Amino acid sequence: MITRVAAAAILALACSTAAPAWADNAPLVAGSVVPEADPFYAPPPDLASYRDGQLTSSREVAANIGVPVRAWQLSYRTNDSRDLPELAVTTVLVPTAPWSGPGPRPIVSEQIPEDSTGTRCAPSYGIAKGYLKSGEAVTRMLMRGWVVAVPDFEGPKSTFLTGPQSAHAVLDGIRAVEQFGPAGVGRDAVWALDGYSGGAAATGWAAQLQPDYAPELSFAGAAMGGVPADLTALTAHFDGGIFSSYNIDILVGYEREFPEAGIGTLLNERGRATLAAAGNSCVDDLLYGFPFRRLTDLSVVADPLRDPRLANLLRDNSLGASAPTMPIYNYHALTDEIIPVTQSDNLVAEWRAGGAAIVSVRDPIGEHGLESIQHMPRAQEFLQNRFAASAVAAAAHP
Repeated sequence: MITRVAAAAILALACSTAAPAWADNAPLVAGSVVPEADPFYAPPPDLASYRDGQLTSSREVAANIGVPVRAWQLSYRTNDSRDLPELAVTTVLVPTAPWSGPGPRPIVSEQIPEDSTGTRCAPSYGIAKGYLKSGEAVTRMLMRGWVVAVPDFEGPKSTFLTGPQSAHAVLDGIRAVEQFGPAGVGRDAVWALDGYSGGAAATGWAAQLQPDYAPELSFAGAAMGGVPADLTALTAHFDGGIFSSYNIDILVGYEREFPEAGIGTLLNERGRATLAAAGNSCVDDLLYGFPFRRLTDLSVVADPLRDPRLANLLRDNSLGASAPTMPIYNYHALTDEIIPVTQSDNLVAEWRAGGAAIVSVRDPIGEHGLESIQHMPRAQEFLQNRFAASAVAAAAHP
């Protein structure tokens, strides 16, 4: 009997050879089944032969997002944390109203804080189903007339806070959009990055790796808020508390993304059962299902956060090793109860020491979730000003 995955791969290959890259060739309506059962998300057998960011397929989707748009899902080759090829998907949303503002229409890659362990929680699936969790920033940008790309930056393995992998998915998603003629973006486009919380981590990693990984791309700037920068500090902060589910989320993702690290060998029977139970969960499921968990209760070692099998991964996936070259807007509530502001302040200092231009804003009072909504207009105003400055610079040096 042919398995579901094998059938999906065969069907995806048949579709990719039967029509041009951006033909509507998917056999299923987008959103009608979860991604792991949808052939559109299955990589072609020759994915390794594709260039980074090269399109493998596309299809138009109906996006019920509160603003009249045309929307497409694009699948493309990217690379995981070990630079092995994997398939990723981004959704590009283009307002149907003509652009009437000064300069070129702004284009933003918006990193949604998925914070999940299952592909059913991916933004592309949510958009196609008619909902997008934490999508307020996307709606506001579309209302401004901006083009917005929303990548599934956790990738096909649904990995949380895997820095280089998420950066690759974001930057290769931008490359894919620039290749896709119907979106009208083009290869000389100037982009911005935006994200909050888990989406800010992916945004920061994309900004940090862009000079080396995708130097041909042009950026006006990046806005990021509530940034989880130092994973060593954060996992200690989460451990045993009401938000301990984020540590479970990290362990699930790291076991998938870094099998060579041996995360599974850290766990006792209870720990293995916990990761299995959390393995196909959206963020709310995790928050309600796994509070007040201590990693020592799930591990065979006295202090798993200091064990090299985990500690090295937390260090390697923390931000700050190099500085972005694009301007950065970093905002955070001083009273953030989930992501402590101190570790975000340390990131700002590290990036500034590396030469980054950063506007750092600290709101005296704010709750983690509400800060995203309350500060959103100022973050988008920063991006608007950066787009305007880029247009002026381009006009002065045609």
